[in-house]
Amino acid sequence: MITDLDLLTIDYELIEKTDINTLLKYSLLPIKEYDIYILVASTLNNLEIESIENIFSKPIKSIQIEQKTFDFEILHSKSKYDLFIKAKKSLLNKEDIINNQSHISHFLETLFTIAISLNSSDIHIESLKNAIIFRLRIDGILVQFFRFDIELYPIASSSLKLFSKLDISQKRIPQNGRFSKFINEKDYDFRISILPTITGESIVIRILDNQKAFLGLQHIGFCKDVYDSIKKNINFSQGMILITGATGSGKTTTMYSILNELDKKKKKIITIEDPIEYNIDGVMQVPINEEIGLTYDLVLKNVLRQDPDVIMIGEIRDENALKIAIQASLTGHLVIATLHTNDAIKTINRLLDLGAKPYLIASVLRLIVSQKLIRVLCDECKEKVILDNLTTYKSVGCPKCNFSGFIGRTIITEHFEFDETISKMVNEKLDISDILSYANYKSINDNAYGKVLDGTTSLNEYNLYEI
Repeated sequence: MITDLDLLTIDYELIEKTDINTLLKYSLLPIKEYDIYILVASTLNNLEIESIENIFSKPIKSIQIEQKTFDFEILHSKSKYDLFIKAKKSLLNKEDIINNQSHISHFLETLFTIAISLNSSDIHIESLKNAIIFRLRIDGILVQFFRFDIELYPIASSSLKLFSKLDISQKRIPQNGRFSKFINEKDYDFRISILPTITGESIVIRILDNQKAFLGLQHIGFCKDVYDSIKKNINFSQGMILITGATGSGKTTTMYSILNELDKKKKKIITIEDPIEYNIDGVMQVPINEEIGLTYDLVLKNVLRQDPDVIMIGEIRDENALKIAIQASLTGHLVIATLHTNDAIKTINRLLDLGAKPYLIASVLRLIVSQKLIRVLCDECKEKVILDNLTTYKSVGCPKCNFSGFIGRTIITEHFEFDETISKMVNEKLDISDILSYANYKSINDNAYGKVLDGTTSLNEYNLYEI
């Protein structure tokens, strides 16, 4: 029976003092030493394990794990040992949290460095009944990286609150903040969200790489027709461009890349964001703060008095925000905003649901871009598969890709550009299928399937993301 290793707290000192060649030879992973036996994990079954009991000074009990699980643990055993030792040191004088910052700070900074080296977008720190777990979101997938005794949790939580200038004594209400660190000769911002739970708190830390905010539009990964359409439409002096997609689909990165294409010297650019992720020179950025009444509606109304050329809205959330955004588009401003919809054409229905009149949609909309992120196969280990005379590739897993079979993600998109005919068809409430037929509409699925055929991603990955 295969055991989930994520449910066990591993003693990495035990791994460190065992000969690595022996561990690799028998696919063996020591877990914990008890008084009368040692618990180990292995890809071998129980009968095979019995023949290697003389490796340790005590009898062993074994659990069976998958080969990829073993490979991942061995690959990162040195990093996890480093975390383990610093976590143990952090428990010394744990009552004196404020004055015992050095060890826990070293632990957290090591965690940040590991997360960045693995190209993680987020760090999840969760308190369970008897343990604290650290999970990393890598290429959109959460992976548990480290587990330790629950005694570490209040120290880690308090230290992170001190980093972020939050209330260290408050554990019953949500808190949000941010802090910066210089890691591997680069500046990183970390946005932190703390939420009380039945077993303590859930902490999520978003890693913000400042260099990603300054990606050129040509480096995002758009196909040529989408790229050309964006470049053309951001040069108009008025109208509305919408970037749509689910949370975590890269909309913010696209928005910032568009801002970097604009002439900041000749145009007044104002953004309305909740929260502001990156600071951009030459752009007036306004943070939303609902607690003091600084809402999207209020800011939008006052932004129009600032004589802007371009207004970027972090998200159109309700009818009032949409109404003001449309008004701004009609009165000589270029409005660039995001909206949560699954595809470009459904965005029109969403705008109608929010109370927009068809003639207004037809008047202001210039371009809708819908996007998702899809994982990219690892070139080192992907394997060719022939399906129905089509050559595709499947994920395998190797040290380079952390045995996941994938490295990084790429954008898949669809776009819907408005011309005079399409605007007229929308205004006249013609059937969507007629509009799509006229526009020669290529869906996001078409784009994703093209990534399968050119070997960028796998058919399984395509099936996961298919709308």
